[in-house]
Amino acid sequence: MTIAVDFDGTIVEHKYPEIGEELPFATDTLKMLIADHHRLILWSVREGKLLDDAVEWCRKRGVEFYAVNRDYPEERGLENNNHFSRKLKADVWIDDRNIGGIPDWGQIYQMISSGNPFTRYNGQHNSYVGSGSHSNAIKKKKWWQF
Repeated sequence: MTIAVDFDGTIVEHKYPEIGEELPFATDTLKMLIADHHRLILWSVREGKLLDDAVEWCRKRGVEFYAVNRDYPEERGLENNNHFSRKLKADVWIDDRNIGGIPDWGQIYQMISSGNPFTRYNGQHNSYVGSGSHSNAIKKKKWWQF
C-alpha cells in the first residue's frame, strides 16, 4: 500500500518552521509500516532546507521514505512523467488536517494493518466503527451513486 504522510502536526508537534517534538510512537509506527512493506511518501508543505531538515530528522530516527513530495523517487514533474499531477497517487493519507483529527499512532497502525484502512475511527480509545468486519466498514461511493 502506498501511504502519504504529513510531517508537521502528524509526525511531530506543529511548530513550523521549527521541528516540534515527536508525537508518541510516530517514528516507531512508521518503521513498522515500512517493515510491513508499505511505501511511505513524505507529503509536506515544507520545501528547500526546511524539507531537507524534516527528511534528515526522520532518517536519524530510522525512517527512510520511498519518496518525498512526489509519487516515486525519480519523478521530476512533466520532464519524465506525462501524467504528472501535484496530487499524489497514494492509497491513504495520514494527516493531522483530516476531518475529525488524527487518531494516535497505535490506532493508525491497527487501521492499516487490519487490511481495511477505511474503517472509521470514532474518537474513542481503541474504538473503531466497523472494526473486525469488512462488511461493516464504510464503503467508498462512486460519484453517480446517491
